[in-house]
Amino acid sequence: MNPSTLAPDRLGRLRALCLSFPETAERVSFGDPNWTVNGKGFAAQKGNCEGGRPSLWFKPARGEQELLAADADRFFVPPYVGGKGWLALYLDDPELDWSEVAELVEDSYRQMAPKRAVKVLDAGGQPRQ
Repeated sequence: MNPSTLAPDRLGRLRALCLSFPETAERVSFGDPNWTVNGKGFAAQKGNCEGGRPSLWFKPARGEQELLAADADRFFVPPYVGGKGWLALYLDDPELDWSEVAELVEDSYRQMAPKRAVKVLDAGGQPRQ
């Protein structure tokens, strides 16, 4: 198991965000935390790619992969799942925009979650805290 290369406070904040959505769970795969909804992954924190820089893998809203990937200082198309529309955001930027992270995670969640879970999210207007 490889320990995360993400600072513990950032990993804790990311974990709380990902687990704030209805019906989510965390599992560890190849030493990295992955978050699922109804058994489907919607976010993963990786530290063993792109020179060991910690990153968040997610599935952006339709049509946004190319747009976001153009900002190569912040985003990259990850191996294996990039061809399926996934993208990755570097998490080691000292000025990391957590509201952007939350938006990207929510977009990914909405694509993978069953309709019933999205309805629960929409009924509350915000993810559970």
